[in-house]
Amino acid sequence: MDDQTKRYRLLAVCVSLAITTLVVYWQVRSHDFIDFDDDHYVTKNEDVQAGLTWQGVKWAFAATHAWNWHPLTWLSHMLDCELYGLNPAGHHLTSVMFHIANTLLLFLVFRHMTGHFWRSTFIAGLFALHPLHVESVAWVSERKDVLSSLFWLLTMWFYIRYAERLRFAAYLPVVVSLGLGLMAKQMLVTLPFILLLLDYWPLQRFPRPSQKKRERKARFAPASLAQCFMEKVPLLVLSAIGSLIIYLIQDKVALVKSATLIPTHYRLGNALVSYARYTVKMFYPLNLGILYPHPERNLRLWHVLVAVCLLLTITAVAIRLRRSRRWLFVGWFWYLGTLVPVIGLVQVGLQAMADRYTYVPLIGLSVVVTYGAAEILEKQKFRNVALATAAAIVLSALSTLTFLQLRHWKNSITLYEHTVAVTKDNDVLHYNLGQLFLAQDRTDDAIEHFREAVRIRPEQHTIHNNLGILLTRQGKIDLAIYHFQQVLKYRPDDAAVQQALRDLLARRNKSPTRKTGETPP
Repeated sequence: MDDQTKRYRLLAVCVSLAITTLVVYWQVRSHDFIDFDDDHYVTKNEDVQAGLTWQGVKWAFAATHAWNWHPLTWLSHMLDCELYGLNPAGHHLTSVMFHIANTLLLFLVFRHMTGHFWRSTFIAGLFALHPLHVESVAWVSERKDVLSSLFWLLTMWFYIRYAERLRFAAYLPVVVSLGLGLMAKQMLVTLPFILLLLDYWPLQRFPRPSQKKRERKARFAPASLAQCFMEKVPLLVLSAIGSLIIYLIQDKVALVKSATLIPTHYRLGNALVSYARYTVKMFYPLNLGILYPHPERNLRLWHVLVAVCLLLTITAVAIRLRRSRRWLFVGWFWYLGTLVPVIGLVQVGLQAMADRYTYVPLIGLSVVVTYGAAEILEKQKFRNVALATAAAIVLSALSTLTFLQLRHWKNSITLYEHTVAVTKDNDVLHYNLGQLFLAQDRTDDAIEHFREAVRIRPEQHTIHNNLGILLTRQGKIDLAIYHFQQVLKYRPDDAAVQQALRDLLARRNKSPTRKTGETPP
């Protein structure tokens, strides 16, 4: 194949990936903001809404708002407000553009590293169209995901260019790109270790004894393990600083759950189960939601044991075949390693796991799937036809699932109703739905979801108080009394609730007749 044909083929694949991704995600232009974090990032953030100003730039670098330090993410949101105001269409489409850019860059990076054109195309296709990535792209608050991943992939690109010649001038962009990525999201703290994995494969900078005579013909400069590690020291320093900053911020605002709230063995158990659940969702991406409640002390032992068996089996196979199947070793440990900061060993927030956390880690599993399928069919007579057909079927199915999943992100109510339908005991989203329905004067719907929330977590005195007020308005005295009594069970000194309860008791004594359906729980 001549150079011109290769260029046309490259251009055709890039255009196809971009157009397909845009078509699948195009519906987000009609989606609203979500009231889960979008208020912190855009809709109620006056600093962001002011657009790009010198004052705003200073705020972005000093702010720990939304429990993070990510100045580049703030600047990105400011630029959107400068261009689109509070029109959600512009904000959503910007995230889609970042996702498309990441897809194309991923394709180019793997093509350059591996020399495998169609395998790199499929890896990029999985990245572009997998339903697990909907959350990162369709949620404005997760701009930090798509933006930081752009710098992740740029860092990889600059690194493989450096690995070709080992020049300092080529190394400087690696450091700068990683630093910028950490200022978009601290998820990049594991990237230095991933670069070390890439040295092993596909860069193959650790030559085998039988390869020494061919070192001069190597595409990437050979080096010892010690040399490769020393190259990563400046990057590791940046990662350590990024990790320390985010931990101090989140610990200061008590976003990091202490061991007294969720003991270490429960966090470890949930982390193992989450690894297994992410792996399953890679192949069975259904029942996806914005919040998966943490099981805390209700975690089942057999779930943990099954997860341990699955993870140990795959890990053992990857280590056993590390020389003959380097792609398996690198892909699997890419997946395991990049999830470490968000797997829940240090519990941050309310979730057991989150789809958005797979945005970069799933690349590792995509490598395993792509190279594994190619090897399985390697000796088949119609290998190329079989691979092309399988790839088309898989990507078509994923496109359909992603399109359908995006429909749930149309607004907060559609998203929350879908999530409570596919998750169990989701008290947070029942409460959020109650608040949304209350704002729309849909009192009965609000009461229904508030009741579900306190059924799941009875100690939520705020929700009991809401129920007491709403039921009082409806004249359901006994039920209102019950919920105000529950508030005082957890907050016995609440004077306002004490007075409301006294008034209701007096009112009941004057009119003992109860309405139908007023029997307390």
